[in-house]
Amino acid sequence: MSDAIKLGVNGASGRMGRRIVAVGHNTPGMEVTLALDSPKSTLLGQDAGELAGIGSIGVPLTSAGDFFDAVDVMIDFSVPEACVKIAEVCGERKIPLVVATTGLDEAQRETVLAASQTTAMIIAANTSTAVNLAMKLVGDAAKALKGLPEGVDVEIVERHHRFKEDAPSGTALKFGEIVADELGQDEHVHGRHGRPGKRKQTEIGYHALRTGDNVGEHSIVFGMMGETLEVYVRGHTRDSYAFGAVNAAQYLVKQGPGLYSMADVLGF
Repeated sequence: MSDAIKLGVNGASGRMGRRIVAVGHNTPGMEVTLALDSPKSTLLGQDAGELAGIGSIGVPLTSAGDFFDAVDVMIDFSVPEACVKIAEVCGERKIPLVVATTGLDEAQRETVLAASQTTAMIIAANTSTAVNLAMKLVGDAAKALKGLPEGVDVEIVERHHRFKEDAPSGTALKFGEIVADELGQDEHVHGRHGRPGKRKQTEIGYHALRTGDNVGEHSIVFGMMGETLEVYVRGHTRDSYAFGAVNAAQYLVKQGPGLYSMADVLGF
């Protein structure tokens, strides 16, 4: 596999990290050569393939940075603090980076983005093919509904598993950004209670549900007078994100420095 793309995974012991390892290992023309995790992890030293349920692949889970020369591209599915560190290293060493970590604050995002000046990068709120197609459809719908005489109300409902720490999801916020760019809403309301009064058309409503092991559902509701348009997308397993991330990594290794998107990867 000397000509295979050498893939590194940051956050390799997490739920998504393990699926990235499994999908990357089983993707023709790709080889997982680095699996990183927190230096505090109790799993360091264990085989990343064993953790992913695919058997030994000869790649131990490590926190050391000495192995970065062994990768052609990195996928980050970790936490904001770890994402910032990996972006700085990838920027210094010109290693393409797919960032799929959500919950970055503004300062962290700016630090991560700085790496795109020296290497190819994608920062994706969601790497799922279906979700990114839904984002295109939502943008098209918002553009078509712009200027509607009776106005349009937009509400975004998302569901995720009980373990998710940020709310709303980064994907929900991205859907809201797409809508706002077209329709101009500048108020982002998170849930409602009490007597908030008459709904304003200058707002987008977000509602976050956390239930069981739900891997992700998003509904973007366009409410008009007399009719409703709803764009709905649901992930069945985490592999939808894993396949998308690996696809993005394959795209990035062929690109020069700069910031790219899943729309670039998918060709729309």
